[in-house]
Amino acid sequence: MDELELLKKDWQKKEGNLPKVSYADIYKMIWKKSSSVVKWIFYISILEFVFWTAINIVFTDGESWEMIKSWHIYEFTIFLMVMNYIVLLYFIYKFYVNYRKISFTDSSKDLMKAILTVKRTVTQYVWFNLIMFSISLISGIYGSLRYGPDSDKIINAASEAGNEIIFWTIIVGVCIFAVAILLGVIWLFYKVLYGLLLNRLRKNYNELKELEV
Repeated sequence: MDELELLKKDWQKKEGNLPKVSYADIYKMIWKKSSSVVKWIFYISILEFVFWTAINIVFTDGESWEMIKSWHIYEFTIFLMVMNYIVLLYFIYKFYVNYRKISFTDSSKDLMKAILTVKRTVTQYVWFNLIMFSISLISGIYGSLRYGPDSDKIINAASEAGNEIIFWTIIVGVCIFAVAILLGVIWLFYKVLYGLLLNRLRKNYNELKELEV
């Protein structure tokens, strides 16, 4: 008998003395971890909603609204704000529903489906925020350039110099670059914030798949 066989026999002897962990015990541990992660996603979404609402209230005063009106984007801004709040509240509700669904799941297949649903909801939530931020930023840049206090002077000067096309090309290029940089920063923020939680869910999902094999 070679050394490998001796090692196997020795390990089997030791393994026999270890406490047995049942399928139900493993499932329960994964279920608890998944439920905790989804609960944190729900709490973070509420904190994020409260934070941005407070920022809007504190920094958006009468003077800011007058400036937005002068840029001719007042109605559009109001529309974006209302739609943003409605959709964000919907996502908070979805996170709560996902949490409740996982909390009362009693099978590994249902738990796997619930985990995939949570991941899909978080992805949709992040993309919605990125799109809304892009639209808000682009509308603000357009309003300030088109209707700002010095916009006529800048546009007329570019037109008189015969560089209007070059001027707008540069402006559009700078705006795209600025929007891309800011979106990258926000995406990185969400990647760190929700990415860590989703990685835990992904790990739990893979463990459940192994249980089903």
